[in-house]
Amino acid sequence: MKIAELKYTVDIPELVSLSIEGNIITAKGPHGEAKRSWNDPTVSIKTEAKHVILFAKNASKKQKRTMATMQAQIANIVRGVKNNNEYKLKICASHFPMQVALEGNTIVVKNFFGEKVPRKIELPKEVQVKVQGDKITLTCADIEQVGQAASRIEQLCRITNRDRRVFQDGIYLIEKNGKVL
Repeated sequence: MKIAELKYTVDIPELVSLSIEGNIITAKGPHGEAKRSWNDPTVSIKTEAKHVILFAKNASKKQKRTMATMQAQIANIVRGVKNNNEYKLKICASHFPMQVALEGNTIVVKNFFGEKVPRKIELPKEVQVKVQGDKITLTCADIEQVGQAASRIEQLCRITNRDRRVFQDGIYLIEKNGKVL
């Protein structure tokens, strides 16, 4: 079943500028810049005043899903460059006193389960990282980069071959954009 003409709109707030070049959408705002690309030639995007309009003629269900995803991604990049995305993680160390340090854009975890070799992970340069006590705060305009950084930090301290109910040491995500998980 085809839909004759399908339209989705996203509002662009003040202080945010949006540009479209080819299949790349770039949003710039007070907290930085974020880009997103799409690869569906049947979906057209244009800007009018303070709105982004996604439209397709004779849209199928697949195109409708694609357009809804694109609408959510554009809304995320607009919200990110306007307000910034902030993720908070908590450091939990019950068996061994774990030290977490920031060296440039590299997170270094020392003494995780008494290991002699520190665990390290490098994060994207766009993500700002703060380590304060037992909290790690990640901020970035691009929601995908901050989410990927948080996921990589959690995976850095992943525990295998142990009972997770007993060995709860690690670094865990506790808050996304002000919403406690």
